[in-house]
Amino acid sequence: MRKTLSAAAVLGLGAGALSMTPAFAAEHAELSVLHGVPDTVVDVYVNGELTLDDFAPGTLAGPLELPAGSYDLAITAPDAADASAPIIGPVTAQLETGMNYTAVAHLDAAGSPTAALFTNDMSEIEAGKSHLTVRHVAAAPAVDVLAGGQPIIQGLENPNEETLPVDAGTVSASVAAAGTTDPVIGPADLNLAEGTHNIVYAWGSLETGNLQLAVQTLEGMEQAPGAVPGGQSGLAAQEQSTLLSTGLAAGGALGLIGVAIAAQRTISSRRQFAQDRQR
Repeated sequence: MRKTLSAAAVLGLGAGALSMTPAFAAEHAELSVLHGVPDTVVDVYVNGELTLDDFAPGTLAGPLELPAGSYDLAITAPDAADASAPIIGPVTAQLETGMNYTAVAHLDAAGSPTAALFTNDMSEIEAGKSHLTVRHVAAAPAVDVLAGGQPIIQGLENPNEETLPVDAGTVSASVAAAGTTDPVIGPADLNLAEGTHNIVYAWGSLETGNLQLAVQTLEGMEQAPGAVPGGQSGLAAQEQSTLLSTGLAAGGALGLIGVAIAAQRTISSRRQFAQDRQR
C-alpha cells in the first residue's frame, strides 16, 4: 500500500497547530518527491515521521505544503520500523517560503543510490510558450536530448539540469549518449501545454538496461491575456510625455500672451498719463 500523509502528519503537528491564521497558513513551501531508484520499493521519512509507505520506482508524490524551514529526508527499506537505518540519507532540505521543490531519490553516474533537491522555476511564461526542463538522474554518462531527432540539449551530466523556453505543442523527445543520435530512452511524445513547466527526468541505469523517463508538469504560469507592462513606459509614457510637452508649450504661449497684454496695458497707461498732463 502506498499512502501520502498530510503536512500535519509529516511534521507531527497536533490539532491545535492546524488552527493557524490565514497569513501563517499561506507561508509555506511545496515539496514533491520522485522515486528514481529502479527495482527498489522504499519508505520515505520526513523529520523522523513516515511520509510515503511502499513508495514504488517511477512514482511522483505531492506536492506537500510545508511551512518554510529545514527538513531531514530519509529513505529506508520498505516496512522499516523507523528511519534509524536509511539506505539513502538522511538529507537535509532547506525550504523557503513561496518556493516549489522536488526531492529525487536516484542513482548517481556510477550507480550508487543518492538523493538530490531541485528548485522548480514557477516564473511567468510568455503567451504561446512552455518551459521544458531535463534533469539527468540516471546511472549513465553525459547525454544529449533530442527533439524531432535534433539535439536541443547537449552534454548533460548527472545530476545536472537544463531549461529551455519552447513553443507550446507536442514534441517527440528522446535521450541519446552525448554526441550521438541513437536513442537510449524514447522517443516519447511530450504534450507541452501553454503556460506549463514540464520537467523530464531521465532515471534508471544504462548498464542494467532500465533507463526511463518520468514527467512532472507544473501549471498556472501562463501570462495574463492582454497584459500591459506596468509603470510609465511604451505608449503610455509617450502619451504622457506628449501631453506634458503640450502643456508646457501651452503654458509658455499663455505666459507670452500675458506678458504682451501687460506690456500693452502699460504702454496705454503711459500714453493716457501723458495726454492728461498736456491738458
